[in-house]
This record gives sequence, structure tokens and C-alpha cells, in this order.
Amino acid sequence: MSDHTISLLRQRMIEDMTARRFKEKVQKDYVRHVRTFTKFLGRSPDTATSEDLRRFQLRMAQQQIGAPTINSAIAALRFFFCMTLERPDLVRPLRIVSTPRKAPVVLSQEEVARLLQAAPGLKYKAALSVAYGAGLRVSEVANLKVSDIDSGRMMLRVEQGKGQRDRDVMLSPRLLELLREWWKAARPRVWLFPGQNPINPVTPRQLNRAVTVAKDLAGISKRVSPHTLRHSFATHLLEQGVDIRVIQVLLGHAKLETTALYTRVAVSTVRDIKSPLDRLDVKLTKKTPPA
Repeated sequence: MSDHTISLLRQRMIEDMTARRFKEKVQKDYVRHVRTFTKFLGRSPDTATSEDLRRFQLRMAQQQIGAPTINSAIAALRFFFCMTLERPDLVRPLRIVSTPRKAPVVLSQEEVARLLQAAPGLKYKAALSVAYGAGLRVSEVANLKVSDIDSGRMMLRVEQGKGQRDRDVMLSPRLLELLREWWKAARPRVWLFPGQNPINPVTPRQLNRAVTVAKDLAGISKRVSPHTLRHSFATHLLEQGVDIRVIQVLLGHAKLETTALYTRVAVSTVRDIKSPLDRLDVKLTKKTPPA
């Protein structure tokens, strides 16, 4: 099969993803995974069999590729064969790989304060404060616009977050004060946190670098990223007694079980629970013969 045919298939796949409003990053990832499969196959992917797909997943497992990457490849191949080629029967051998759910890294409130104070400049202090103060994902912080600040309702508008869902999140008085200070200093027009070229927003990579610099300056030894601030936001709210369903809405989680992960790291919540042992009407100390 010629390269021209493969190019036509790639274009058809891109059109199918565009019609379904897939984000650009997702489209690039899907195309990359199908390209990797094509190299493995050694011929045009529209000639693949279900056995070829089974062998491809086996090869990824043998190469000890991480579960998230394998699952991303499976999602891409399922889309390509089911939607673009209209051959859903071929993908039956593909199986999603389960991934262990690790407890997220969380900073104490004192560590968060040190991190924000050490941020390299007012712009990054404000951006990281939004990540912690409103619990936003790094991409959501980067894509905030000046018009997303609703000081009248004390809300921040998050447009097209994960899953292409809009939501409103809390805007604390202290955060509003900091954002006003940042606006007076930089006068951003469209993007709340402009990039090096003001036409574009700051990139998630720039925010990651700012966190790394702040972490080192603050002397924090934990592995910290902008998402750590989101984890800390949720955990600290849970420790304050905020209903987990409210936290789910603030975080924009589709499933409550995702939010429930924070109960594993909410130390004060666990510590304040009264054990049923303490409710027993019996003395367990003194006069108890040794076992």
C-alpha cells in the first residue's frame, strides 16, 4: 500500500476527530499511536487483522510500556478502526490495562504558603495561587481570560475544562486582591496570564518550571507540580469538613470515585473519626489479666 493511501487514511482520521471536536493535543496523540502501529505492522493499517492488533498490545507489554501509554494507544486504535475504517470487529482483542491508584502528593498549608511566597515574580505567584485557591488544572489556569473573573458573584469561570465542560469555581477575597494587584501591574488584555508573546497564554510548561523554581527556593523536598496544588486544595477542603460532593463539583470531576481518592490523604479527617472501639461501654485497661 502506498504512502499516498496512508496519508489519505490519516487525513480521514483527522477529519473524523475534528467532527467530534477532539482537542488538538488528543488528535496529535491519536495520530502518533496509529503511526507507531503502522511501523510495527510494516504495511498500511487498513490491512491489519485482529491478530495484528493482539500482537501489537503484547509487544507493548513486553517492552514494559506504562499502562497510561498502552491505554492511550488502545483508545486511538479503537477510534481509527471503529470510526475511520468502520471495522469495530477488529479491535475485540484489545484490552484496557488497569493502573494502580496511588495516593496523590499533598502539601501542608505551611508548605503551600512557602511555595507561593517563593514563586518567581508576581505573575507566577498569582497563577499558582489560582491553582491552589480555586483547585484548577494547570491547563485551566493557563487558559483563563480576564473576562473569566466575576468579582460581583465572586466566581471564576472555567471554559471548556477537561471533558469540554464549563464550570464556575470559587474566587476568594484574598485571591481577588492578588489578581487585581497583578492586573494593575501588567494590564493583561485578553489572557489573564499572557505568555512570552502576549497574543498567546502562558504555557503549562512555563507554569511547571515556575513551580520547580519555587519548590527549590522554598526548600520543599516532595515531588511538586502545579497539579499538586490542586490535590492540596481538595485535601484541605476535605479536612475542613466540606462535603465531598461539593468538592467534586469544584474540581469538575465526572465521577465521585475520583474525588474520593483524597480521603486517603486527608489526615485530619481520619484523625478526627471516633473509632467504634471508643464507644464500647467497657473498660479495657486496669484489672485486665495479661493474655
